[in-house]
Amino acid sequence: MAKINVEGKGVIEASADTRLVNALEGNGIDILHRCGGYAGCTTCRVEFIDGEPVSMTEAEKKKLTERDLLGKARLSCQILCTHDMSIRVLMTLANSGLPDPGGAPEQQITPEAVWGTK
Repeated sequence: MAKINVEGKGVIEASADTRLVNALEGNGIDILHRCGGYAGCTTCRVEFIDGEPVSMTEAEKKKLTERDLLGKARLSCQILCTHDMSIRVLMTLANSGLPDPGGAPEQQITPEAVWGTK
């Protein structure tokens, strides 16, 4: 089990096959995911304080590059909880003015994960 320290919220635990966005939401952490976890919108972005993964899906890299966010944020829908980490959630339902966080992300990474480096 990975321990995830969420700034201002405390520590949660998640298994290695759990997407970070699902771990956060499943533990009551307010986070947006407007595209449903398909690396299409960047609303599930987080900032790493410690323990940033060295690998990144090609979908995440492409979307972060398009939005000029590469090196500034990561997409929690594209990260597995394989190790301990410390993060800051950057976009929440509470500060968005939106009626809901977005469609529920699937259990596995979508689109199908093609791994590379950041």
